[in-house]
Amino acid sequence: MDRFPNFQLLMEQELKKLSGTPRLLLHSCCGPCSSYVLEYLSEYFRITVLYYNPNISPPDEFYKRLSEQRRLIQLMEFKNPVELVVPEYDHGQFLRISGGMEDMPEGGERCRECFRLRLTEAAAYAKRDGFDYFTTTLSVSPHKNSRVLNALGQEIAKEYEVKYLYSDFKKKGGFNRTTELSEKYRLYRQVYCGCEYSLDYPQ
Repeated sequence: MDRFPNFQLLMEQELKKLSGTPRLLLHSCCGPCSSYVLEYLSEYFRITVLYYNPNISPPDEFYKRLSEQRRLIQLMEFKNPVELVVPEYDHGQFLRISGGMEDMPEGGERCRECFRLRLTEAAAYAKRDGFDYFTTTLSVSPHKNSRVLNALGQEIAKEYEVKYLYSDFKKKGGFNRTTELSEKYRLYRQVYCGCEYSLDYPQ
């Protein structure tokens, strides 16, 4: 892969190759971030949204975001079916992988390991249930490094032998579209990434 690949272009090239309506497991961090991604990708895939976010704290915040994710899926209209699966919430999973990195800056190694945790769960689920692809909504945020996310996705895809759909959803106005859809559906837009360490970091 090139040092600085265009992940949006790679995704578009992959979408052109699709035959039929394959199944995509879409890891979602929240309803607002998933809004544009679902609007876009439901044209091509039968999507199952995996709301797996043990990083989110406190529990009330986790369930508030989950409620908005569920409500969005119920309200939006899709060309192909969209379902939601929610693994058991266990914040301890995040605390174990982030131990010793509590004071690291936002966007650094702690975040990388958090991405790895969630993408690994997505790949494992996709492999177990026979999905054709997996990916994540995380790259729609201007605060998330698409090179880091896609490198992890590629690495984990090889380990689990399931295709990873490269993406940089913030491209082509993707992030702006999430704000439009959030306003349309009156979605709660959180003011921090999710974990207790990001509370003071501007989003």
